[in-house]
Amino acid sequence: MHGLINRSIQNYFCANYGQRLWAEVASRAGLDFTEFEAMLTYSDHVTPAVLEAVCDVLDRPRAEVMEDVGTFLVAQPGYEAVRRLLRFGGVSFSDFLQSLDDLPDRTRLALSELHLPWVELREDPDGQYSLICEAPLVGYGYLMMGVLRAMADDYGALVLLEHCGRSDGVEVLKIILVEAEFSEGRRFELGARA
Repeated sequence: MHGLINRSIQNYFCANYGQRLWAEVASRAGLDFTEFEAMLTYSDHVTPAVLEAVCDVLDRPRAEVMEDVGTFLVAQPGYEAVRRLLRFGGVSFSDFLQSLDDLPDRTRLALSELHLPWVELREDPDGQYSLICEAPLVGYGYLMMGVLRAMADDYGALVLLEHCGRSDGVEVLKIILVEAEFSEGRRFELGARA
């Protein structure tokens, strides 16, 4: 797994629960270090072990932790690059949803070594959406729920999200866009301000 993923989990944990408790997570996960290097690649067993240790230390279910990590990646100061990458998906939340299929490719343009799981957005006949997520990590759909929740806030949209389960390494989310312009969204400019 790419170190940027592991580093993001570490940053989420340390920002919310502190470095001292993170050392306990690293120990429970069987790591012989406490700091992930963002540009390194780690064995596939490391990330699930770290997530399990985080859940044990916090005594919280993985679904909650993963959703919190997803929200952290968009809303936390210092992760502005993630927010910008996502906002390039469109000027409205609906546009953003329609751009999700391209997210793994857009991410590789920014960081060629990072391969995000594929996602596919389907519009249901009733105007609702289903997001199909390849989930090599159990709970990836919940991470995407956190991202979607934070992005809805960013756009000022009111959405309802539901995790519909996991089967054969795929997780499905139901997305109901209740109101596209529910509140004023966060300011976003395509170009850098002078």
